[in-house]
Amino acid sequence: MEHIIFNQLAFARNNTLKVLEGITERTATSIPEKFRNHILWQAGHIYVVQERFALLLHGLEAQLPESFLALFVAGTTPLTWAETPPTMTEVVDMLRKQQERIQTALKDRLSEQAPAPYKTSSGFTLETFGEFLNFTLYHEGMHVSSIKHYKMLLN
Repeated sequence: MEHIIFNQLAFARNNTLKVLEGITERTATSIPEKFRNHILWQAGHIYVVQERFALLLHGLEAQLPESFLALFVAGTTPLTWAETPPTMTEVVDMLRKQQERIQTALKDRLSEQAPAPYKTSSGFTLETFGEFLNFTLYHEGMHVSSIKHYKMLLN
Protein backbone atom coordinates (compact mmCIF):
# COMPACT_ATOMS: atom_id res chain seq x y z
CA MET A 1 0.00 0.00 0.00
CA GLU A 2 2.79 2.42 0.86
CA HIS A 3 4.20 2.41 -2.65
CA ILE A 4 0.78 3.46 -4.01
CA ILE A 5 0.85 6.70 -2.01
CA PHE A 6 4.39 7.44 -3.16
CA ASN A 7 3.41 6.68 -6.77
CA GLN A 8 0.46 9.07 -6.45
CA LEU A 9 2.68 11.75 -4.91
CA ALA A 10 5.16 11.35 -7.78
CA PHE A 11 2.34 11.49 -10.34
CA ALA A 12 0.89 14.66 -8.80
CA ARG A 13 4.28 16.34 -8.50
CA ASN A 14 5.29 15.46 -12.05
CA ASN A 15 2.02 17.00 -13.23
CA THR A 16 2.70 20.12 -11.16
CA LEU A 17 6.20 20.45 -12.61
CA LYS A 18 4.84 20.00 -16.13
CA VAL A 19 2.27 22.78 -15.56
CA LEU A 20 5.06 25.05 -14.26
CA GLU A 21 7.36 24.39 -17.23
CA GLY A 22 8.23 27.46 -19.25
CA ILE A 23 6.62 29.99 -16.95
CA THR A 24 8.74 33.13 -16.95
CA GLU A 25 9.60 34.98 -13.76
CA ARG A 26 7.46 37.85 -15.00
CA THR A 27 4.41 35.65 -15.51
CA ALA A 28 5.09 33.82 -12.24
CA THR A 29 4.99 37.09 -10.30
CA SER A 30 2.04 38.73 -12.06
CA ILE A 31 -1.18 38.79 -10.06
CA PRO A 32 -4.27 38.43 -12.22
CA GLU A 33 -6.90 41.11 -11.76
CA LYS A 34 -9.20 40.49 -8.76
CA PHE A 35 -6.81 37.90 -7.24
CA ARG A 36 -4.47 38.11 -4.23
CA ASN A 37 -1.73 35.70 -5.27
CA HIS A 38 0.33 34.68 -8.25
CA ILE A 39 1.85 31.51 -9.68
CA LEU A 40 5.03 31.81 -7.60
CA TRP A 41 2.91 32.01 -4.44
CA GLN A 42 0.88 28.96 -5.53
CA ALA A 43 4.06 26.92 -6.18
CA GLY A 44 5.69 28.03 -2.92
CA HIS A 45 2.51 27.26 -1.02
CA ILE A 46 2.40 23.72 -2.44
CA TYR A 47 5.98 23.21 -1.26
CA VAL A 48 5.36 24.62 2.23
CA VAL A 49 2.19 22.64 2.89
CA GLN A 50 3.75 19.36 1.81
CA GLU A 51 6.89 20.03 3.86
CA ARG A 52 4.77 20.90 6.91
CA PHE A 53 2.32 18.01 6.61
CA ALA A 54 4.91 15.36 5.73
CA LEU A 55 7.70 16.37 8.09
CA LEU A 56 7.57 19.56 10.16
CA LEU A 57 4.32 18.91 12.02
CA HIS A 58 5.74 15.57 13.15
CA GLY A 59 9.07 16.87 14.41
CA LEU A 60 10.95 15.39 11.45
CA GLU A 61 13.75 17.17 9.65
CA ALA A 62 12.30 19.57 7.10
CA GLN A 63 13.94 21.77 4.50
CA LEU A 64 11.92 24.89 4.96
CA PRO A 65 13.67 28.26 4.70
CA GLU A 66 12.44 30.52 7.48
CA SER A 67 11.20 33.14 5.01
CA PHE A 68 8.87 30.59 3.38
CA LEU A 69 6.47 30.70 6.32
CA ALA A 70 6.12 34.48 6.00
CA LEU A 71 5.72 34.20 2.23
CA PHE A 72 3.69 31.09 1.51
CA VAL A 73 1.48 29.92 4.39
CA ALA A 74 -2.29 30.13 4.02
CA GLY A 75 -3.55 33.69 4.32
CA THR A 76 -0.37 35.34 3.02
CA THR A 77 -0.26 37.36 -0.16
CA PRO A 78 2.54 38.90 -2.25
CA LEU A 79 0.64 42.17 -1.89
CA THR A 80 2.01 42.48 1.66
CA TRP A 81 5.35 40.64 1.44
CA ALA A 82 8.17 42.20 3.42
CA GLU A 83 10.59 39.34 2.62
CA THR A 84 12.41 38.87 -0.66
CA PRO A 85 10.89 35.82 -2.31
CA PRO A 86 12.83 33.04 -4.00
CA THR A 87 12.77 32.92 -7.78
CA MET A 88 10.41 30.63 -9.64
CA THR A 89 13.43 28.59 -10.72
CA GLU A 90 14.43 28.08 -7.09
CA VAL A 91 10.94 26.99 -6.05
CA VAL A 92 10.64 24.58 -8.98
CA ASP A 93 14.01 23.06 -8.05
CA MET A 94 12.83 22.61 -4.45
CA LEU A 95 9.58 21.02 -5.63
CA ARG A 96 11.57 18.65 -7.85
CA LYS A 97 13.71 17.41 -4.94
CA GLN A 98 11.02 17.29 -2.24
CA GLN A 99 9.38 13.96 -3.05
CA GLU A 100 12.51 11.85 -2.69
CA ARG A 101 13.28 13.32 0.74
CA ILE A 102 9.74 12.69 1.94
CA GLN A 103 9.73 9.13 0.67
CA THR A 104 13.05 8.43 2.38
CA ALA A 105 11.78 9.86 5.67
CA LEU A 106 8.39 8.12 5.66
CA LYS A 107 8.82 4.98 3.53
CA ASP A 108 8.01 2.50 6.30
CA ARG A 109 5.91 4.77 8.50
CA LEU A 110 2.71 5.57 6.61
CA SER A 111 0.40 3.59 8.88
CA GLU A 112 2.10 4.97 11.99
CA GLN A 113 0.18 7.42 14.16
CA ALA A 114 1.47 10.97 13.85
CA PRO A 115 2.62 12.59 17.11
CA ALA A 116 -0.59 14.64 17.15
CA PRO A 117 -3.77 14.61 15.06
CA TYR A 118 -4.48 17.63 12.89
CA LYS A 119 -7.86 19.06 11.93
CA THR A 120 -7.93 20.73 8.51
CA SER A 121 -9.78 23.99 7.92
CA SER A 122 -12.57 21.93 6.34
CA GLY A 123 -12.92 19.85 9.50
CA PHE A 124 -11.19 16.66 8.36
CA THR A 125 -8.94 15.04 10.99
CA LEU A 126 -5.59 13.53 9.96
CA GLU A 127 -4.02 10.98 12.29
CA THR A 128 -1.42 8.85 10.48
CA PHE A 129 1.57 9.84 8.36
CA GLY A 130 -0.21 8.33 5.36
CA GLU A 131 -3.34 10.40 5.99
CA PHE A 132 -1.24 13.55 6.11
CA LEU A 133 0.40 12.66 2.79
CA ASN A 134 -2.90 11.74 1.16
CA PHE A 135 -4.31 15.12 2.11
CA THR A 136 -1.41 16.86 0.35
CA LEU A 137 -2.46 15.17 -2.91
CA TYR A 138 -5.83 16.91 -2.75
CA HIS A 139 -4.21 20.17 -1.70
CA GLU A 140 -1.66 20.13 -4.50
CA GLY A 141 -4.35 19.41 -7.07
CA MET A 142 -6.38 22.42 -5.94
CA HIS A 143 -3.41 24.74 -6.34
CA VAL A 144 -2.37 23.27 -9.68
CA SER A 145 -5.87 24.11 -10.88
CA SER A 146 -5.31 27.71 -9.72
CA ILE A 147 -1.98 27.82 -11.56
CA LYS A 148 -3.67 26.63 -14.76
CA HIS A 149 -6.32 29.32 -14.42
CA TYR A 150 -3.71 32.00 -13.75
CA LYS A 151 -1.78 30.93 -16.85
CA MET A 152 -4.93 31.30 -18.98
CA LEU A 153 -5.64 34.73 -17.52
CA LEU A 154 -2.08 35.99 -17.96
CA ASN A 155 -1.40 34.74 -21.48
